Amino acid sequence: MHGGIYVFGLMWSPGVAAILTRLIHQRNLRGEGWGWGGTRWQLLAYFLPLAYATLAYGMVWLVGLGGLGRFRTSLPLFIVAGTAQSCLSALGEELGWRGLLVPELAKLTDFTRTALISGAIWAVWHTPLILFADYNSGTPKGYGLLCFVVMVLGISFPFAWLRLRSGSVWTAMLLHASHNLWIQGFFDRVTTDTGRTRWFTTEFGAALALTAMVVAYAFWRLRNRLPSAAISSPGQA
Repeated sequence: MHGGIYVFGLMWSPGVAAILTRLIHQRNLRGEGWGWGGTRWQLLAYFLPLAYATLAYGMVWLVGLGGLGRFRTSLPLFIVAGTAQSCLSALGEELGWRGLLVPELAKLTDFTRTALISGAIWAVWHTPLILFADYNSGTPKGYGLLCFVVMVLGISFPFAWLRLRSGSVWTAMLLHASHNLWIQGFFDRVTTDTGRTRWFTTEFGAALALTAMVVAYAFWRLRNRLPSAAISSPGQA
């Protein structure tokens, strides 16, 4: 709506809330994770969505649930300009979800609950857009919401893990930006509808939901590699 201004403002609302919360209660912005946190974590954050999206959409193409079309945009331009634009939007959400919410939750509970609680809040925040606006793929809204919630809960594990492992909110920004860019801007655009495609593709289909669960399990297995200072000491479940 209005050239994307509404969506941009909506995506920045968690970040504005986080900044105001820290200024009111801390009188500073420490704890958001402004440090770089290590290039290897930033690279992992950017390329992880490309990996799980390739797996999800590759399965769809392989079994004929969707076709593979052409990408008509210059790929270098898409990567450079698209990443920059996507980062600007994603940073607004991530200052809230992973800048403030995840590290504060990690002070109170273990990694598993931190990932699940932050993911549940993130999913609920999107729900009105899915049910009452056009943020869906055209399948029944209940089905789309279910797939979306499963996907969000799944990818909340790498989001939380990278934020806590690196100490940097920039990992979350890059992961979020890459997810939006490659899935919405590339894979959805090159996938052609063969009749049942929308039930399996987009953020509201079964393929990403399933691969997100695989990713969640992989990062859950890595929970003991998190620095002890980043997570609550009792019950590392």
